[in-house]
Amino acid sequence: MVSHIGIEFTRIGDDYLEATMPVDNRTTQPFGLLHGGASVVLAESMGSMAGYLCTEGEQKVVGVEINANHLRAVFEGQVRGVCRALHAGRRNQVWQIEIFDARDKLCCISRLTTAVIE
Repeated sequence: MVSHIGIEFTRIGDDYLEATMPVDNRTTQPFGLLHGGASVVLAESMGSMAGYLCTEGEQKVVGVEINANHLRAVFEGQVRGVCRALHAGRRNQVWQIEIFDARDKLCCISRLTTAVIE
């Protein structure tokens, strides 16, 4: 899914992860604006990757709940997601993902809960 819709991980910081996604025919809905489901795919992909980077050994991370509030329409260009941990525990994690348009305006905020599996 990540490569299919063009998600690229661009930065890994001490307490954040960034990625971009194009707004094009793969990620828009019939009215020409960014599909809410594509924003959720970006958010879950980022939270899952961030969660994996916090694991040890053979542990795996799976999403158990995600929500998203779509705040602003995006019609072109690309969006940038910023993912930060709200909670990074041994058995579960909670990630906040903010998605910005090309003008750096917040267009979606999402929260992902993951489970850490041995």
